[in-house]
Amino acid sequence: MISTAWFHRIKAAQRDLIRLVGGIERSAEISSISKSHIGRMNNATDPELMPLHAVYALESECGVPVVTSAMAELSGKRLVDPESERGADHCLIAAYSETVRKAGDLISGGAVAIADLVVTPAEAAKMDRDAAELEQGIAVLRQALAAVKARGGHKVGLQVVGGGQ
Repeated sequence: MISTAWFHRIKAAQRDLIRLVGGIERSAEISSISKSHIGRMNNATDPELMPLHAVYALESECGVPVVTSAMAELSGKRLVDPESERGADHCLIAAYSETVRKAGDLISGGAVAIADLVVTPAEAAKMDRDAAELEQGIAVLRQALAAVKARGGHKVGLQVVGGGQ
């Protein structure tokens, strides 16, 4: 039996995947599944889960294994990119600053949501989207850090811009 938490995590990943490829219409074109069927898969409460061929087609299109990563995570595993050089292309400073920004979005949005001690389904959905974006940002940051470790160190060049000595 699928747990409710598992179901909601996979549904959130499906919604993220649909958004990443350009929405319901674009997902329907790529997967050869009707727009109404994709719409049901995009609905948080509809029990419709995406078939594997659709997950594969959409993840291949956007280049991000959103649903596959969620399934691995739910099994206590994580995906590793076989192209180790690809991680070296990520800029550590950009990855770090983007991750911090995404964490700030989750923290500030969560603070607003729980300020009245009641989290509505809409607030929970927004927090979940922010958490998914943070999770993706952390994955990029970890790739950049792994590239630095693999090279045996990396000098990060920072400069003060705009006046002052």
